[in-house]
Amino acid sequence: MAVSNIPVLTAAALHVDSDAANAAVAVKASSAVLYELEMDNTANGAASYLKLWNTAAASVTVGTTAPDMVIMVPASVSRTLVVPSGLTFGTALSYAAVTTAGTAGTTSPTSDFAIKLVYV
Repeated sequence: MAVSNIPVLTAAALHVDSDAANAAVAVKASSAVLYELEMDNTANGAASYLKLWNTAAASVTVGTTAPDMVIMVPASVSRTLVVPSGLTFGTALSYAAVTTAGTAGTTSPTSDFAIKLVYV
């Protein structure tokens, strides 16, 4: 799994994960505002679900900790979510990718599920 944070402009940053999976990943360990989210599920023949938490990744147990948001990306497509005014995560911003919606899902997508997040 290749994960990187790349500074963009002055304040914003780009978080890239070429193969998001079922382990919680920290985007930012403090308050964050999410402006754009790109999700590429074209490599998978089934839907993938991106779980987002307003919690530090170390405090997340995938399958037990209720996500603050779950976004479904249908099989073989990519989706972009743009939030011009931003979506605030007051504590931290963490995520994981699974094949089942809701809290209980714990199985990683079969093939690469790539995501990009633009945040401050």
